[in-house]
Amino acid sequence: MKGSGDQGSEPTSSSVAGTDCCGGLGNIDFRQADFCVMTWLLGHVDPLDPSFVAAALTITFNPLYWNVVARWEHKTRKLSRAFGSPYLACYFLSITILLLNILRSHCFMQAMMSQPKMESLDTPAARCLGLALLGVGVVLVLSSFFALGFTGTFLGDYFGILKEARVTVFPFSVLDNPMYWGSTANYLGWAVLHASPTGLLLTVLVALTYMVALLYEEPFTAEIYRQKASGARRRS
Repeated sequence: MKGSGDQGSEPTSSSVAGTDCCGGLGNIDFRQADFCVMTWLLGHVDPLDPSFVAAALTITFNPLYWNVVARWEHKTRKLSRAFGSPYLACYFLSITILLLNILRSHCFMQAMMSQPKMESLDTPAARCLGLALLGVGVVLVLSSFFALGFTGTFLGDYFGILKEARVTVFPFSVLDNPMYWGSTANYLGWAVLHASPTGLLLTVLVALTYMVALLYEEPFTAEIYRQKASGARRRS
């Protein structure tokens, strides 16, 4: 790819380029670089393929579903009343989330299988990287689950099932929202392992969807615990 000055048409020796090649790193427009990466990925993917559309829909729908249902429960307590217990209501929501996540993963795999591989990524080194990403993702997801517990993982806060204190053990001691980033690492690992540009593009969508979800989840959860602390102060 040529630069804006079309310097790619002229041969450049390493002695001429030196350490200030391309005008130095300070002159790189990283927003333009991100755009180029997305354009390059789209050049290898058919976004109108039905399996790609299904994967994109499940990726965007799942966080929307659990946020809408959990907020509705927090506001109305209708699920807790219907099941006779906030714990049973939380377990019900967790089952639906798990089933939707299985569907999302299935659609993700189908989308990758239905579109061509990227030959440049189909190498032993890339497969090792994919396995490493999967390993990191599994560690983050499982350690987050054990640190939070079942209800803590599945939005128990919205059902009134609150933690006594903020969880600070690993992996929360090294990373915010490790469950989401572990999940993203898993999808990225599968995409790299299968040399799939479709998987890479869908992983970008996974990350963006989680980032948007966090914009709504984190302030809402913080407000739940602020109200809890305020109520405890009034009672004391």
